[in-house]
Amino acid sequence: MADQLHPQDGAAGRDSAESDLPTGIVVGVDGSEHGHCALMWAAAEAKRRRRPLHVVTAYSVPLFAASGLDGGYASFDDTVIRDGAEAVLKEAVEKLGEVDGVEVTSSVESGDASGVLLEFSKAAELLVFGTRGRGGFVGRLLGSVSSALPAHAACPTVTVPLRFAERIGEEIEDRHLKAEQAKEGHASLEHVVAVGVDGSDQARVAVLVAAEEAMMMGVPLRVVCAVPQFSGSLAWVPAPVDREQLFEDIRAQLKAGVAWLQSHFPDLEVQTSLLDGAPVDVLVEVSRTVELLVLGTRGRGGFTGMLLGSTSDGVLHHAKGPVMVVPDHADERLADRASFGPMLAP
Repeated sequence: MADQLHPQDGAAGRDSAESDLPTGIVVGVDGSEHGHCALMWAAAEAKRRRRPLHVVTAYSVPLFAASGLDGGYASFDDTVIRDGAEAVLKEAVEKLGEVDGVEVTSSVESGDASGVLLEFSKAAELLVFGTRGRGGFVGRLLGSVSSALPAHAACPTVTVPLRFAERIGEEIEDRHLKAEQAKEGHASLEHVVAVGVDGSDQARVAVLVAAEEAMMMGVPLRVVCAVPQFSGSLAWVPAPVDREQLFEDIRAQLKAGVAWLQSHFPDLEVQTSLLDGAPVDVLVEVSRTVELLVLGTRGRGGFTGMLLGSTSDGVLHHAKGPVMVVPDHADERLADRASFGPMLAP
């Protein structure tokens, strides 16, 4: 295991050149079960990709309004807070242990958790974090900034729910989750990567990344599309909508999309799943049994479009397995999609 990186303080640490930022897989920890679960997933992914793993925790120094007449602010010695953060990091690294073939580094950062990870995303291949935490590092990531991190990170992000622990044989202490799992019953894991699509270029970028993940894992890729029921609020929809014809049109588009995808990944097994239901509900159910669920950052209001809306917490907090969000970026492989058959008009 590599030596621990020297902790960096405040803006000075984050102003370093991108070449000084950690590469490979970056995982945020905070001492919680959720953080530990994310750490184990990130370690497995780093081993699969044969890429370095960087473990990070962050802390913020609170400011208190001064009681004097100067109207300024008074801060206090951050030694205790920093010592606590370093203890969290040390515990995480010790729990992780040696990872065969993986270079592991770690650091304590001073600053807002989301800001630290967003900066790290400039050089990282993947950011990984848990769904909840102790209210410090990871705990804030799915709070008020739940949409900001996946939407603005320069690399893909993966949210790992605590439920993932049972997949790797880790004991869960969370009593509420234990009770919920007992009520739901056991779901058999399918060795499949799933990706949500809605006909947008952003979703196609996510499909390409999902295909790469499936190839690395040696599992099939399942392309999932959900068709929600039209509500009465959509007064502009020319009624009645012929849902059977709609499904036939989407099937044709999915078939063409699979042909395009397999032209770039000829050895990949690709499945399609066209489901009737609300996209978020479908997403959550699919995530129960697949290895990984992949989504784009935005789209046409279906899967990916909802991630940055009011349902983002519902998607990420209630998913039963790891969810990867892929940022929009240019990909030359999109240029030949139209030559393979029907697709939604821009």
